[in-house]
Amino acid sequence: MTHQLHQYHLVDPSPWPLTGAMGSLLLASGLAIWFHTNSTMVLKLGLLTITLTMIQWWRDVIRESTYQGHHTKGVQKNMRWGMILFITSEVFFFLGFFWALYHISLVPTPELGAEWPPTGITPLNPMEVPLLNTAVLLSSGATITWSHHTMMNGNKNEASYSLVMTIILGVYFTALQASEYMETPFTISDSVYGSLFFVATGFHGLHVMIGTSFLIVCMMRLVSNHFTTTHHFGYEAAIWYWHFVDVVWLFLYISVYWWGS
Repeated sequence: MTHQLHQYHLVDPSPWPLTGAMGSLLLASGLAIWFHTNSTMVLKLGLLTITLTMIQWWRDVIRESTYQGHHTKGVQKNMRWGMILFITSEVFFFLGFFWALYHISLVPTPELGAEWPPTGITPLNPMEVPLLNTAVLLSSGATITWSHHTMMNGNKNEASYSLVMTIILGVYFTALQASEYMETPFTISDSVYGSLFFVATGFHGLHVMIGTSFLIVCMMRLVSNHFTTTHHFGYEAAIWYWHFVDVVWLFLYISVYWWGS
């Protein structure tokens, strides 16, 4: 293309969707093989493939936006709508878990002892680690907002410090949740309560790890001067995603930990 007469970005052919699909297949197959045979070779290969795909795909997107100038105002507008639709789909993803939780807990069946939590289940105390995790995530929401506003005001150093604080809080949340899982007195196979607890909180924990990696990439770009006060949608999208994770945790805390106890 010698001269572009429109404001849209026509993406060049890329191998990363194919390698990402292959990595996902290897990861899913590797998990099944690990569960049945205790072999992790395919699982490790899948993780390696996905990791390399992410690094190189993100590298290409950063080059397109920062150095090649493909992310015009029109492209950024469409990307904003794409992120909004993605977060909306994530809202409905978690809505299914809350629907299942309230459906079964409001009218417990005789098989559950006609009570919630089910007979034989000892729930976690919502005033202990879950409350600490709530404080950690709410604090991270405040620090990421602080980082965004200071960056828009041109204060790169303060934006970097507050972003590092957010990343540390995200890692701390994940560590607390891992320690909580190891001490939980029930398992994923302990009735529908265990299944809903570990699937809902586990997927949220996965989203926290994804959001943390998102923020780490933004931190690297912020240090490398990739963002300006008016051109930083990658960072803005990470902030939207992090606030979504915060809000979902509030509903999980109220529904799974407090209501569930």
